[in-house]
Amino acid sequence: MFDEFYSLHDLALQDPLGDRDGNSHHKGITMIIDKGLGRYQFQDMLETAGAYIDFIKLGFGTTALYPYPLLQLKIEWTKACQLDIYPGGTFFEVAYQQGKMERYFFHMKQLGFTKIEISDGTISIPLLERLKAIAIAKEFGLDVITEYGKKVTGSQVEWKEMMETISSDLEQGASYVIIEGRESGEDVGIYDSNGEIQESFKLMLDTVSPFQKKIIWEAPKKNQQVDLIQWFGPNVNLGNIAPEEILSLESLRRGLRSDTFFLDRREPR
Repeated sequence: MFDEFYSLHDLALQDPLGDRDGNSHHKGITMIIDKGLGRYQFQDMLETAGAYIDFIKLGFGTTALYPYPLLQLKIEWTKACQLDIYPGGTFFEVAYQQGKMERYFFHMKQLGFTKIEISDGTISIPLLERLKAIAIAKEFGLDVITEYGKKVTGSQVEWKEMMETISSDLEQGASYVIIEGRESGEDVGIYDSNGEIQESFKLMLDTVSPFQKKIIWEAPKKNQQVDLIQWFGPNVNLGNIAPEEILSLESLRRGLRSDTFFLDRREPR
């Protein structure tokens, strides 16, 4: 749909970090959160920054609120750009809570979604039920992304539980596991009330190495993106990026901003 992008190579220049020259797809996931973009905003986003997007999440339960023609356009345009779009996990939680999970999976598939998010950020779902939901979604032909962490303000990641959940979700067939950070990035998950990574978690980050390529860290704030890029490298998977911040994040990944200009070149840990 939009496949002609200007390149530094036209100036015979290279990215300072040198790890993301050319198309960024499959070299560190960038997941965008769409909280209600209109038709032209969405089209502008794809035209301006489609080459630097991998997943588009329709935040919360907004999937149910769009006019049907607009929802269809978003799905069609995203597919035309060879990107993935999926409904937010809260929408799944509504269906699960009301005992309509399989009906939900069926209708999301009928709408044209190929991915689904399974989470328990608002409600509690026993581990076996969570694994069952992953299996059923896959039976409907849906690629599953799960999310770990609670959305309530002040909730923190339980590291041992997180690692066990990541392991079991991936073993059950999930493609990626998102670590909760909400759209605010404050006082939730691994972040403190100022939006900084809590010091206790920094000591634990190396332990995720076996799963790092399958984890998507929700990181809506620039300082969080910089910290995670510094820790794991330019190709760390990042999510809940605002549409207007796509090029800013890609600049960080490439060393085209002062924050990461002198970052040592390395692969993610």
